[in-house]
Formats: sequence, C-alpha cells, structure tokens
Amino acid sequence: MSESSKRHVLSALVQNVPGVLAHISGMLASRGYNIHSLAVGETENPLLSRMTFVIVGDDRIHQQVNKQLQKIVTVVEVQDISSKDYVERDLALIKVRAPSGGPRSEIRELVDIFRGRIVDVGPDEIMVEISGRENKVKAFIDRIAPFGITELARTGRIAMVRSAEMTEVEECPIAETA
Repeated sequence: MSESSKRHVLSALVQNVPGVLAHISGMLASRGYNIHSLAVGETENPLLSRMTFVIVGDDRIHQQVNKQLQKIVTVVEVQDISSKDYVERDLALIKVRAPSGGPRSEIRELVDIFRGRIVDVGPDEIMVEISGRENKVKAFIDRIAPFGITELARTGRIAMVRSAEMTEVEECPIAETA
C-alpha cells in the first residue's frame, strides 16, 4: 500500500430487502472500486442488515464511495469506522490434510497456539475454525499451509465501534452486579 492508499472499513446499515447487495456491489464495480472484503448479515432489527466493506484507496476514493453509498435509497446509514476505536474479526474454516500420527499432533498444537478450534475430524483431514484480526487469520493460514490445505472459506471482515468510555464505574449497572 502506498502512503496515499489507506485501508478504510465502512459499516453500512441497509434495508433487509432482496437486491440490496447486488445493487451496492454493482454500483461499486461500475465505478471501478475494488472491495477488498465484504460481509453482510442481519442485525438485531430483522428489517436491517449491516454491510461491512473494506476498501483500499486514498481519501478521495473513500469520499466518493461514501457519497455513492449515501445516494442509494436502501442505505440507511454509512460510517467510516477506520478512524474510530473498533473491534474487527474475520472467520475462516480450513480443511487441512492430517494423517494420523505426528502431523495431526503438530496441527493440533498450531490450532491451540492460535486459539482456534477443531470442528471436524476425518480419517485424513481436519477442519479448523479460526477467528480474529485479519493478520492473525493470515498468519495461521501461512503456518498451516505446508500440511496441505484442501479447502478454505473466509467470511470477510466484520467490525463494530467500541463502546464509549465511561467516566465512572457507577454508571454501569452490570459493574454493580459483577
């Protein structure tokens, strides 16, 4: 990434109706913007979905993408959360060759080190679930690759802005009961 190119994480609240994803991704593609990562899911309100985009580009591209998203009728709100304090996660399921014996033990050790979970075991393969920041997931994939990845699926980034800091603990009812 050049100095002028930055990674922007955008969170868009959209109406949960058919065609929204196609409309938004089509608009971005038609203008030549590349989506580095995209995750979509229903929110606590079943009428709304949250789309989390990661785009890479300079501030001008980010502003253009933001303006274009704001124009879409089904988009309720767009936030650039990159400049805020936020939590970001990526999830991967990785099927890796794991014959019985030494290799299987080494894979288990790697899974433990990276705080992953083995979610399926076959005679010659293991399926691992790993979640965390993008760089953690990538590092795990790099370490497990020599064993032979047979299949890999990733969610793309999801992110939320952290809660505002509270000035006093007494303001938090949970803190009183904990």
